[in-house]
Amino acid sequence: MKTKKTGFTSIDEYLATLPEDTQKGMEEIRAAIKSVAPKAEEKISYQMAAFKLDGHYIAHFAGWKKHIGMYPIPAGDAAFQKEVLPYKGDRSSLQFPLDKPMPLKLIKKMVKFRIAENLKNEQAKSGKKK
Repeated sequence: MKTKKTGFTSIDEYLATLPEDTQKGMEEIRAAIKSVAPKAEEKISYQMAAFKLDGHYIAHFAGWKKHIGMYPIPAGDAAFQKEVLPYKGDRSSLQFPLDKPMPLKLIKKMVKFRIAENLKNEQAKSGKKK
């Protein structure tokens, strides 16, 4: 990493501090998220790149020395859980190695599941208020 700067104000500012190969992978993930959720807002949250849609975070992703981490992993379905297994990291994270192509179809699926989970949680909350 070029710097240990914190207090980023944009994803572009954050990406500028990363090595070129990490930037490339991060940009691919960024584009995949935008393709699924074009109305999502780019944010910095917990000093990492994030996207927020309708007031809820749908993805956080960060560049590391040998991988890009994505957080959190949605529950999805059994097929999705099997698909993410090779990328499972600590806790609720996925780790995509920099020396392999980014699994963009999986990332898009992950974002779709996060959006669905957020919607379901929002509906459950509004149902309880009635």
